[in-house]
Amino acid sequence: MVKSVIIGVSGGRAHHHADAYQHVQRGVIAAVSARQRDKLDEFADKYDVDKRYTDYREMFEKEKPDLVQVSTPPDSRLEILLAAEEAGVPAIIVEKPLAIQGEDYLEILEFASRKPRIKVAINHQLQFHPRRRRLQQLVLDGAIGEIRFIEASSGMNLAYQGTHSLQAIGAFNPAAPRTVFGQVTGAKGLQPNIKEHYAPDQSLAAIEYDNGVQATLRCGENAPRVPGGSAIHQHKRIAVYGKSGYVHWTMWGWESFINGVYESGEHEYPEEDVLGQAAMCEAMFDWLEDDKAVHPLNLEGALVDFNVILALYASALNHRVIELPYEPEGQLVQKLRDALTDGRDAR
Repeated sequence: MVKSVIIGVSGGRAHHHADAYQHVQRGVIAAVSARQRDKLDEFADKYDVDKRYTDYREMFEKEKPDLVQVSTPPDSRLEILLAAEEAGVPAIIVEKPLAIQGEDYLEILEFASRKPRIKVAINHQLQFHPRRRRLQQLVLDGAIGEIRFIEASSGMNLAYQGTHSLQAIGAFNPAAPRTVFGQVTGAKGLQPNIKEHYAPDQSLAAIEYDNGVQATLRCGENAPRVPGGSAIHQHKRIAVYGKSGYVHWTMWGWESFINGVYESGEHEYPEEDVLGQAAMCEAMFDWLEDDKAVHPLNLEGALVDFNVILALYASALNHRVIELPYEPEGQLVQKLRDALTDGRDAR
């Protein structure tokens, strides 16, 4: 049985991690760590976890976990990765986004370049939602023919949901991004906030992939709203168009049109999500057992996606198409903040 631990319990995602273990067949939550004792005890009581720590390093030393699941703000990502590797932890699932700006991206890129022993995946559980998996498989099997165009969007900004949408594009079209042309506006999301998530309020990007597929990405207030969605985080969607038809997935429904046959339906996001979260964990267990069974949400893929976001920012600031991979200029987020707060055009 895989021994899992959770770090950080303040956000909803930690509860989703724990809820998923109702459906996880090969693992158990052995311990939990959080800085605030009251929240730690409340969470651990809810999920009947006896082992509780306010210092995750102590938890690593005493519990010797097989898998760490991280639900902390982005500014602690690298610190926990390094500590887990040093403690000999075999695997870790890190909450998205992997990074926020160019500086922390480069630090994590350097970490990955060392080929660390620890296996790292990013918590993009939508990849494993049952309905989206079926649509992904249809596209990968060629049901809609050669892919011509993809559009993806999310109701929240790039820092909160942008990598979810980019990962969705890659799940349907596993090709390397080649260029990005972007536009951003709105500085509210760039102001100080408790979660340290910084991004423009609205963004729009045209992304070209090395197999010729073109994709558009919209994140924030300019993204289309999804029928059935209420809270702002419930408006993620993706549509994939091919020579023989299309598929369209949202957090609350789906549709397909393939060779003249139209089908559609609805699903409940919470039910899909807990199953997706569980399947994501099981995929990590597969990787633990077999080095060749690389998790589809692995660190290298996440770094590629975040490089696209940085290139989008650079395109908006410098008014040009950015070729990938992009070597980020310094202080990209601060430059966006300055440009948008001062009212200058940041196309």
